[in-house]
Amino acid sequence: MDLSLGTLRILDKNELTPADKLAVLNLWNNEYPINLRYHDVKEFENYLQALEDKSHALLLDDNDRVLGWYFDFIRDKKRWFAAILDSEIQGKGYGSKLIKRAMKSRKELHGWVIDSDAYLKNNGQAYRSPLSFYKKLGFKIDASVRLETSRLSAVKIFWTL
Repeated sequence: MDLSLGTLRILDKNELTPADKLAVLNLWNNEYPINLRYHDVKEFENYLQALEDKSHALLLDDNDRVLGWYFDFIRDKKRWFAAILDSEIQGKGYGSKLIKRAMKSRKELHGWVIDSDAYLKNNGQAYRSPLSFYKKLGFKIDASVRLETSRLSAVKIFWTL
């Protein structure tokens, strides 16, 4: 399905093409903290292959450049999600539209959110926690559940219909 969104459009996919994977990998490595970096497409593919019942939404410009990626999947019998937007379009409502769109078709969404601004992105700039963004959209924080690894610290968020 192709849905227009101002000058950008959303393209839904069950599977990503090799070109999609490369574009999403670049977006991931540029926008997420450097601690979460994937070194190559194969490593990223291994991550994706381990997930069940995946659904992707690519946010594309007029030249089919990937500026955003939303995806959800099943883990431990729950629907989990992640979303990434290119820095150049953050704060313009596109992330909210992607998440609200998912909320219309899902009964629940679970995610991990880095709740600290202490991480750096690949370009050396600070990674800004999106926790307040998700709270504005109605997500709840489950402060009793944290993801603590050598790569990051994150809190669980969830939304239910």
